[in-house]
Amino acid sequence: MGLTPEAISEIVEVFYVRIRAHPILAPVFNDSIGDNWRPHLTKMKSFWLSFALNAGTYAGKPNEAHKTLTGVTSAHFGIWMGLFRQTVRDVTGSEDATAYLETRAQRMAASFKKAMGLEAHRAAK
Repeated sequence: MGLTPEAISEIVEVFYVRIRAHPILAPVFNDSIGDNWRPHLTKMKSFWLSFALNAGTYAGKPNEAHKTLTGVTSAHFGIWMGLFRQTVRDVTGSEDATAYLETRAQRMAASFKKAMGLEAHRAAK
């Protein structure tokens, strides 16, 4: 697949350059991160190394961090996913790597949306 720690690092760097240039996503991230982009990128690299390669480098609580975000809708997650998918494809050139990381990212997004109250709760049977 070509997913190495170096590839993950490049994906994170390129992805967040694109996030910061995106007219809809940039304000959400800038409001939350402010001028702390370098620490955020370091944290995201650690997260993705753990989440994608089981590196065990991340010990944070991402659901808790996302609960405090305001003004985020399910539509933001769709835009985020499309940008992420394209970034992985552009960086790796691998459809296998893209599919693998996209599946993981979709699970993560579903968890964040649930934590943020953006996912409809299913009625109990």
